[in-house]
Amino acid sequence: MRREIFSEEHELFREQFRRFVKDEVEPQVLAWNEAGIVPRSAWKRMGEEGYLGANQPEEYGGAGGDFLYDAIIMEELAYARAHALQASLHTDICLPYLTAYGTEEQKQRWLVPGIAGDCLVAIAMTEPGTGSDLANVQSRAIRDGGEYVLNGAKTFISNGQNCDLVIVVAKTDPTKRHDGISLLLVEADTPGFQRGRNLEKIGLKGQDTSELFFEDCRVPVENLLGEEGQGFKLLMEKLQQERLCIGVGSMGSVRRSLDDTLAYVKEREAFGQPIGQFQNTQFKLAELVTEMEIGQAFVDKLLAAHVGGEEIVSEVSMAKWWCSDLQKKVAAECLQLHGGYGFMAEYPISTDYQDAAVQSIYAGTNEIMKVIIARRLGLG
Repeated sequence: MRREIFSEEHELFREQFRRFVKDEVEPQVLAWNEAGIVPRSAWKRMGEEGYLGANQPEEYGGAGGDFLYDAIIMEELAYARAHALQASLHTDICLPYLTAYGTEEQKQRWLVPGIAGDCLVAIAMTEPGTGSDLANVQSRAIRDGGEYVLNGAKTFISNGQNCDLVIVVAKTDPTKRHDGISLLLVEADTPGFQRGRNLEKIGLKGQDTSELFFEDCRVPVENLLGEEGQGFKLLMEKLQQERLCIGVGSMGSVRRSLDDTLAYVKEREAFGQPIGQFQNTQFKLAELVTEMEIGQAFVDKLLAAHVGGEEIVSEVSMAKWWCSDLQKKVAAECLQLHGGYGFMAEYPISTDYQDAAVQSIYAGTNEIMKVIIARRLGLG
């Protein structure tokens, strides 16, 4: 069924990117997962082909397209199980901070090479003792003349090993909560900045996820992103897109799990017939495919609204929790339909099951999503 939000140009772009994924991404996914990181050469190829700046302004090397082009990239990478290549983190979560709030000097210094694949960007919010409660971050950046002295620790930072630049969430005024938070742009070679371990995870094996440490790390004042004390406001403005990205990626993964499972049940036999002939299998897949189409329709509606500039904070919170929960449900049900083979690592559905686990946790837990929705309903 053709999805109405995508134009003919969008679909031509999808075909082009799909060929790129088939030729240059899919053959590398297992190696990336084993290594726990994607080589810089893969990022550079993405930049060279224009896939890191489809939605970025032309004057900085982007293609000047709408967000739907980036959504296509997210969908196709998720469908290919290429979660290791964290394109949406770099292009749709991190780079937009530079585009929207960076000075011209900051854009030339980091956005231009970011679009080209020469400068990889991470964002450091989570701390060992602080997750969803961003107002309680303990990292401190105290002004000392023309510099901020940054001290603190971050954890679970995606792209933490590969990044050249980190957007660090820190308190520049520890006496305040939300109004004391600022965003600092910290280059990876800054003295006092140290990467910790590449953390071992149960899923998303190819994504480098790290601890980051800052000890008397001196950051020039001109590396402040936006205004001092406005960091929390900027984070809230960009979280709408981040949570929509989770919904988009979840639906791509759901579709792949179901496509593979449908093919499997048509071939796998038990009691003298394909297991797809059993009523339980038929009913289960009928239900899951229906839920997939419901979720996709909702995400498509939100994509159109987001591209149109609408404020949809409640709706993307709904999509983030519902689609990520659906991804977990579909992966579990499809693994069950694979029987014992689903428990074997050589069958990709086992990877889907593991990779789905974190979807309800990062970018704000699903419990926090429900709190946001409830508050916007006037319930808290």
